[in-house]
Amino acid sequence: MCADTPDQTVDYKDTLNLPKTDFPMRAGLPKREPAWLERWNRIGIYDRLRDKAKDGSRKPFTLHDGPPYANGHLHIGHALNKILKDFVVRSQQMMGRDARYIPGWDCHGLPIEWKIEEAYRAKGQDKDKIDVVDFRQECRRFAEGWIDIQREEFKRLGVTGMWDKPYLTMDFHAERVIAEEFQKFLMNGSLYQGSKPVMWSPVEKTALAEAEVEYHDRQTDAVWVPFDIVDVAVPGIDSGAMKASDMDPDTVERIASLATAKVVIWTTTPWTLPQNRAICFGPTISYGLYEITGRPEECWARIGDRYLLADALAEEALSAMRLEPEMYRRLRDVTPDELATLSCAHPLRGAEGAGGEWDYDVPLFPGDHVTDDAGTGFVHTAPSHGDDDYQIGRQHGLEMTYNILDDSSFRADLPFFGGERIIKENGKPGGANKAVIDKLVETGKLLARRRITISDAHSWRSKAPVIRLNRPQWFAAIDREIGGDGTYGKTIRERALTSIDTLVEWTPQTGRNRLHSMIEARPDWVLSRQRAWGVPLTCFVKKGTAPTDADFLLRDPAVNARVLEAFENEGADAWYKPGAKARFLGNEHDPDQYEQVFDILDVWFDSGSTHAFVLRDREDGSEDGIADLYLEGTDQHRGWFHSSMLQACGTIGRAPYRGVLTHGFTLDEKGMKMSKSVGNTVAPQEVIDQYGADILRLWVAQSDYTADLRIGPEILKGVADSYRRLRNTMRFMLGSLADFTEADRVDPADMPELERWVLHRLAELDENVRKGYDAYDYPGVFNAVFQFATSDLSAFYFDIRKDALYCDGDTARRRAARTVLDILFHRLTTWLAPILVFTMEEVWLERFPGDDSSVHLQDIPATPTEWRDADLAAKWAEVRSARRVVTAALEIQRRDKVIGASLEAAPVVHIRDKAMLAALKSVAFEDVAITSDIVLTADPMPAEAFRLPEVEGVGVVFEKAEGQKCQRCWKILPDVGQHRHAGVCKRCDAALG
Repeated sequence: MCADTPDQTVDYKDTLNLPKTDFPMRAGLPKREPAWLERWNRIGIYDRLRDKAKDGSRKPFTLHDGPPYANGHLHIGHALNKILKDFVVRSQQMMGRDARYIPGWDCHGLPIEWKIEEAYRAKGQDKDKIDVVDFRQECRRFAEGWIDIQREEFKRLGVTGMWDKPYLTMDFHAERVIAEEFQKFLMNGSLYQGSKPVMWSPVEKTALAEAEVEYHDRQTDAVWVPFDIVDVAVPGIDSGAMKASDMDPDTVERIASLATAKVVIWTTTPWTLPQNRAICFGPTISYGLYEITGRPEECWARIGDRYLLADALAEEALSAMRLEPEMYRRLRDVTPDELATLSCAHPLRGAEGAGGEWDYDVPLFPGDHVTDDAGTGFVHTAPSHGDDDYQIGRQHGLEMTYNILDDSSFRADLPFFGGERIIKENGKPGGANKAVIDKLVETGKLLARRRITISDAHSWRSKAPVIRLNRPQWFAAIDREIGGDGTYGKTIRERALTSIDTLVEWTPQTGRNRLHSMIEARPDWVLSRQRAWGVPLTCFVKKGTAPTDADFLLRDPAVNARVLEAFENEGADAWYKPGAKARFLGNEHDPDQYEQVFDILDVWFDSGSTHAFVLRDREDGSEDGIADLYLEGTDQHRGWFHSSMLQACGTIGRAPYRGVLTHGFTLDEKGMKMSKSVGNTVAPQEVIDQYGADILRLWVAQSDYTADLRIGPEILKGVADSYRRLRNTMRFMLGSLADFTEADRVDPADMPELERWVLHRLAELDENVRKGYDAYDYPGVFNAVFQFATSDLSAFYFDIRKDALYCDGDTARRRAARTVLDILFHRLTTWLAPILVFTMEEVWLERFPGDDSSVHLQDIPATPTEWRDADLAAKWAEVRSARRVVTAALEIQRRDKVIGASLEAAPVVHIRDKAMLAALKSVAFEDVAITSDIVLTADPMPAEAFRLPEVEGVGVVFEKAEGQKCQRCWKILPDVGQHRHAGVCKRCDAALG
């Protein structure tokens, strides 16, 4: 160990080979990183990497960017996503691939349209009175502005890519291709217009995809409503139920005893009751007939009433009616067969002023969706307002209702409730629920009501509640056989499930299970939205025909071609210009006989189509139109992963990706969801301003991104500490490599064992790094490299070799050490360059300055397999174990102020194992232990010997080193002062010449 020596006769400091480097201890990343960004842009790093692949020597790798939405500044989730993508692209490039990354943006849709509408409302303008093309142009300008902002924010993170030529879903060619992809659904027969319940936003007045919905708690009124039984058979409906004429007399008598009973339903959406068409029961649930025998004064139930209830829920339901257990009794079981024979009256049947609106029977049907977890075990069924309800309605031919308008108001002519709204314009509850409940109370058809909190669907844009509403919409049928060779299936669902199981690699594997279950259970895809900013459904319907008619949809390739040509040149605005219908229909079709569809496509169809105009159409896309990787958050199993799968399976017959990588969400340090109102958000720019982008990138690399990630001030302090330690390792190498030339290089075969052990560790680590990068295991890669750099190198190899590097002359040992440092430099910088893009560039340029120099133009060097030496590694594992015992023993002496440094010691080390003793004697163990001398012995260790429990058979007895302190290397040796140069040892005397 060498340093300045106090009170020395001769100052030998200038004779030492001390590190020489301008690489600063303090990084100053926030101020310095922008200069590297400007430099990379100036020398065209991304383009130069593409040039390296022009000879065809590099296998392409394409990560297809899931487009972020072009509105608002980046949040920490954006940073996580883009940094992970950059890890992928850079690591694949440095492992010899031609790794392409084309960033993109989602530009159409409701969030932008909503912002423009808000601006109109603030000015007192009516959006519906604005020319649609002018309105769309405002939306386009809004998106363009945010794209420019977000692009610079993404670049500031150090993300490489084709930033000058990103893809935008609102580019004319993109709009043309989106329309073209839609037309494939039109032409292959999977497109149809249907009327079924969809997620509907009354505030935004459009259908929403499941991915556009989030769930929040809200309060609502739950009601218990009796349906009077009016018949014990269900004539005219083949439900599989037994008819009275088929039953024995006892069974007929049992069923007849139900004639005066009531079926009690429970619902948290009272506004759906006017649309009721049936009641469902669970075929495996236990039901009973309950009779009321007493009642308190404040109770809507009547003595003598008989109610049908699920046994598991009866007590709760009757308690809601304010009935104590002694006020009712269970008369008998009621079987599913009995229930299937019953018909009820709608609660509003015969109500004065109803005009016969509800004068129909309400049948009972078995339904597997019915549970006895909450309610009464009977589910009121409105086919226009729920998926299960709709399926039951289709199965039994129930009538669909159209009582609710786009703004969630009851149609004006509906008795009692006309004009009442479910949700107001501001997203608050309207009067519909109250109006229905009040009418039930008035007509004596309410048994109980209770204010409860439920988790309910909300639009993630407006944050307002959404409802299930039956509306004519355009759908893609995912179970209808369509054209193609059928390699992976005949329907969209079959192709998607086959792709999931056989064509895609999932990271983590749980992503496969999640998407598979979603695709397996999903209904047909709702393609239409009732908005203006997007790509329209470019189709025409024939007037006077029904959706089921063969000629309802116009399927004419010539019409399609004219639309696509216009979109390519003018964008999708062409659809809305005056005379568009006649222009596209041409001379072959009479415009008066057709209606032009003005719904726009679900934006998930836009982003799901990006594989066509990015991977397929761009020169820097993918050779086969398939991406090597899609990478997004876990929410995209119901979003982009999902829509891309469906869209591609409908057009190219398979998934558009070979791999899917999923990351979690970002939480605060306590594991709480980030919220501006709570004040626990962490903005990427704030982290960059305080620490630099490399610290943010290092946080990503150190985190298990497959789960939710935590971030906050204390976590970032820990990340910054790891960075500092790693930076010190790089600084030591740079200082020790000053003036290193090829003439100093030593062949590995001629190196000492310690250097060959380092090369062995490098060869091991190189394999692990490559495997880790290929498996997208960035925490695994970084932690392995970090542990190697801080433990194997800084705390062991560098610690030992400082003496030789600083104090040796031009010895074979010093040249070997510097050769190893050079080898380490090239591996560590390229291993870490995909993660610490700015710092590794700084490190590289410190050694290799120049206008065209960059670590990001390098590949990870090949590491010879012959460097691996398992026997040598096993030996040095023993050496390191023994060293730990010596180091721990000397630390006690240092703590007790017996010595100031380990070089003052010459311990006696007792080794029980003969093989270990031989190993230690062969490696100059005093240098390894950093002592001036050491005695290795097989003698039994005395009782006072220091031991470590985890290292058996090694004991250390402390002894002080004998001799004088060398004024150059600080070792205490007997020969100091006996050489030509005053006060130095033999080694230092030779170095001085």
